[in-house]
Amino acid sequence: MFDISFGELLIVGLVALIVLGPERLPTVARTIGALVGRAQRFVASVKSDIHQHSQMAGFDDLKQDVQQAADAFRSQIESEVAGVRELSQQIGQTAQAVEQEAGQLLDEAARQIAPPAEPADDSHGATTAPAAVADDNQLDLFEAAPSAAPPDNPVVKVRE
Repeated sequence: MFDISFGELLIVGLVALIVLGPERLPTVARTIGALVGRAQRFVASVKSDIHQHSQMAGFDDLKQDVQQAADAFRSQIESEVAGVRELSQQIGQTAQAVEQEAGQLLDEAARQIAPPAEPADDSHGATTAPAAVADDNQLDLFEAAPSAAPPDNPVVKVRE
């Protein structure tokens, strides 16, 4: 770090021994060792903080990329939902229009098939219901079926 050789350290130690004396030199050496240890821990802490911040800067870029992708996805989904809602409203309006038109056509067809009959007045003031109109295209299940007489000579085929 400072490029101090062993010879230079030996000269510094001899000067310290002469200046401080043999009684105070061990106490000063312990204090200097503790200060050097603290300095090393401080430098290591600063290095780790710098390394952590540099990694976090990379994570911040990654976080921003992910956030942008999420925002783009959210906006795409919201636009799709808005399109589906609009289409649903259009279908609902079309269905209502078709329902109204069908109701009008059914009412018109009912008026054409069975025009309203004039009620007949009795001498007692009671009205009678109009006679039912027979429709040849309808199958009447409750009408009496013509009786079919069994044939005189029934032919029975037997397979061999």
